[in-house]
Amino acid sequence: LRGVDLMVLKGEIFGFLGPNGAGKTTTIRCMLDLIRPSGGVVLVLGLDPQRHSVAVRARTGYLPGELAFEGNLPVHAVLRYLASLRAKRVEWSRVQELARRLDLDLRPQFKNLSKGNKQKVGLVQALMHRPDLLLLDEPTSGLDPLMQKEVLGLVREARAEGATVFFSSHIISEVEDLAD
Repeated sequence: LRGVDLMVLKGEIFGFLGPNGAGKTTTIRCMLDLIRPSGGVVLVLGLDPQRHSVAVRARTGYLPGELAFEGNLPVHAVLRYLASLRAKRVEWSRVQELARRLDLDLRPQFKNLSKGNKQKVGLVQALMHRPDLLLLDEPTSGLDPLMQKEVLGLVREARAEGATVFFSSHIISEVEDLAD
């Protein structure tokens, strides 16, 4: 990455727009200390993610571009495991409500899900603990138009509850519709 200079304000929905290969995912990975920049300064929620990675991750919901979960586990087991890792208590009723809204069946094994349903699992795990910051890497990828609309509604609701949202996309109309 070169020349990235941005500030996202608290409570803002920030759309990070660019073509495939432009560095959107790399930027998000730097924000979570999943990869380290060779220079520059990154602050997330006022914290240096290299020095305070646990604190940053505890307050963040992250939807990666590609999900990699244990394929033989049923969806509910994947989500229960991820919920158990959260320092902030996750109410199972919240998981069930998100699954209902996204029309996600929690019973099948993860490996048997379509790309769209895997995306829904990623969205549930990102939203289930009501994070202060949502980092969403192309959140509507693989979803049909009605489900895309529902996801955008969930993002707006998260912001209304006080979350800051940083989402990447290469779809101009999506960014125009959602971002501040």
